[in-house]
Amino acid sequence: MQRTTKTFTVDNIAKFKAQILLWAQQFETVLWLDSNNYKQQYSSFDGCLAVEEFTSIKTDYFNAFEKLKEYQTITKDYIFGYISYDVKNDVERLSSHNFDGLDFADLYFFQPQKLFFIKDNTVEFQYLKMVDNEIDVDFEEINKIDCHIELVEVNSKNNFKIKLRIHKDEYHSKVNKVLEHIKRGDIYEANFCQEFYAENSTINPLKVYNHLNEISTPPFATFLKMEHQYLLSASPERYLKKEGNKIISQPIKGTAKRLISKIDDAKIASDLERDIKERSENVMIVDLVRNDLSKTAKMGSVKVEELCKVYSFKQVHQMISTVVSEIDDKTHPIDVLQSTFPMGSMTGAPKVSAMKIIENLEETKRGLYSGTVGYFTPNGDFDFNVVIRSILYNDEKKYISYSVGGAITAKSIPEKEYEECLLKAKAMKFVLLNSE
Repeated sequence: MQRTTKTFTVDNIAKFKAQILLWAQQFETVLWLDSNNYKQQYSSFDGCLAVEEFTSIKTDYFNAFEKLKEYQTITKDYIFGYISYDVKNDVERLSSHNFDGLDFADLYFFQPQKLFFIKDNTVEFQYLKMVDNEIDVDFEEINKIDCHIELVEVNSKNNFKIKLRIHKDEYHSKVNKVLEHIKRGDIYEANFCQEFYAENSTINPLKVYNHLNEISTPPFATFLKMEHQYLLSASPERYLKKEGNKIISQPIKGTAKRLISKIDDAKIASDLERDIKERSENVMIVDLVRNDLSKTAKMGSVKVEELCKVYSFKQVHQMISTVVSEIDDKTHPIDVLQSTFPMGSMTGAPKVSAMKIIENLEETKRGLYSGTVGYFTPNGDFDFNVVIRSILYNDEKKYISYSVGGAITAKSIPEKEYEECLLKAKAMKFVLLNSE
């Protein structure tokens, strides 16, 4: 599929990002990916905006990967979208029967009419040649948009009530059930999640996203709009990236809060790096990822480039590992995704047993939470995040949701796991209650 490309430079890239995202709100379909200029080895761009469907695929989990493979193969163009956690039911003989207040489709991808790639101070605008006469982007008009980088009044308050789907005592009881499974040898780690939600409530999605992004500045921030459904994500985690024949996975396991004192903050980061429990969580998932990647990798190509390194973000310190592999030219990109989905950092190990246990203990269908958002290039490369630290919103149903979870291992203490969940939920709760 041929695209016309135009390139231009801008003086204030932060202002332009805010302006172009505000301009995009006129469209029913919007996907914005922002690295927040986070310097990392495997970064492709600083920001990317895809708007307006030309073609699309929206389906439930049944044969979802096969349908995606057909769509991606035929399109041979940039396609953007998501795979929800519940597409696990296409990979294994599993099911999802928990409550769902959001109603996102299980899988959705679209071929955008308009694309913007931002790298440093350069903007590359691409659009489909076959819709030349419909393209009406006026860059001077975008640059004139009054966007106000400070989009949030901290003094303003929302009056809706955020509820817990699982209350504290019940959470402790459920974690103890996970620990019983671990003691019996059914699993050795499970990522157990809980939902926070608000009913009959409305938000301004763009303002909430901007506020969340401002206080978190993560490398895999996402704003997704599909008519009345929204994902507002401050994800720090990459699920999977393909660069040519190289596959990169960067699971996160291990979290510590940031502190105001530089000395205390450095100490808590150092303590996290040496924490036996946190390292064991991370190493278990690294082993799972190595096993998943080996299903499509060339013999002997699976390697751990970085193990249990602590990275610091605005809200938390995170322990991240990098696992890579090499695939054959004939390996289809969808097969790499299917053989590793869902990501081990959000399931546990062994993966299938962990997924069955957490499905029985969790009260909410995960849906897009702990799924993945990303894109394919025309040559079959891809990059996908992990949907965590995210707010999901259905404007039609007036339903707001955010979920958090943690890895339960034999050394887990229910009270500490609960505190870690509240730490992870802190930023989402704050922006929901303090954004206009």
